[in-house]
Amino acid sequence: MRVWLKRMGYSVIALLGLLLIFIAISFTNHRIQLKQESALLVPPGTMVNVNNHQMHVYTEGTGSRTLVFMSGGGTSAPVLDFKALYTRLSDQYKVAVVEKAGYGFSETAKVSRDIDTMLEETRTALALAGQQPPYVLFPHSMSAIEALYWAQTYPDEVEAIIGLDPAVPEVYEEYPLPSPGMMVLTGMGARLGITRYFPGIVDSSAAIQQKHLSSQEEELYRALFYKSTQTSNMNDEVKMIRDNAAKVLEHGVPDVPMYFFGSSGEEVPMKNWQAVLKNYIASVKNGEILILPGGHYIHNEAPNRIAEESKRFIEQL
Repeated sequence: MRVWLKRMGYSVIALLGLLLIFIAISFTNHRIQLKQESALLVPPGTMVNVNNHQMHVYTEGTGSRTLVFMSGGGTSAPVLDFKALYTRLSDQYKVAVVEKAGYGFSETAKVSRDIDTMLEETRTALALAGQQPPYVLFPHSMSAIEALYWAQTYPDEVEAIIGLDPAVPEVYEEYPLPSPGMMVLTGMGARLGITRYFPGIVDSSAAIQQKHLSSQEEELYRALFYKSTQTSNMNDEVKMIRDNAAKVLEHGVPDVPMYFFGSSGEEVPMKNWQAVLKNYIASVKNGEILILPGGHYIHNEAPNRIAEESKRFIEQL
């Protein structure tokens, strides 16, 4: 028995040693790759200093209205993720994509992810990038909370909200969130470069899968993914989302026109996803909803239909 235990002890030590060697190799390789990929990471938009950290705001197009795209939680490359949709709208409108702290080309920073701080940073970043309200907001998923709070807090700045499979406050009363321990582990895996051994994760991104990006843009998307996956800011957003959603829920439904584009809900871990969106929009005075077949990144699944419907809705405002 003692001999067996002794052998088991040696085996455990050997496995731990191999694990540490693997982690060291993975981390070293990750740092080398990040240094090489840094040459690709040239922001296409404007970098602005907000709260002592750099935020990226991308703009294109012309027109009398400005459409602001707000990324869903954990989207590593918002400018590329929204490309299929905003390029179909920038012929008629100005578009702006705001990348929050820890997203895309923006810096990861030690800033609170309470909803007031996030909203003020978004507003400030837009102003510093030369954009002025009122805006038509295009929030995806989790950022719908921020968009609704914007309309509640500064109603004169929000002309309309066009939600892209938006997560309204009621969603977070039952939406299953990852545990803090799981977020720590996945964040650590990303920082150690372990995600590089699973390229299928980034290649399954809707923007890549739907062939909306050039080969150079796909390469850039991958570089941004390895740079900005499971950042501390993204994890902090998740930790605070229930409190943020409760604050928005407390203020009721803002009096602003809304059009929701909902997905089939198959990629969302809630059985009544569509019902929650339909119930919310039913309480909006000027509200519409269109359920489209496809995944949660619906703006990559059906950009033509969403662009056409968005133009119709906006021109009626």
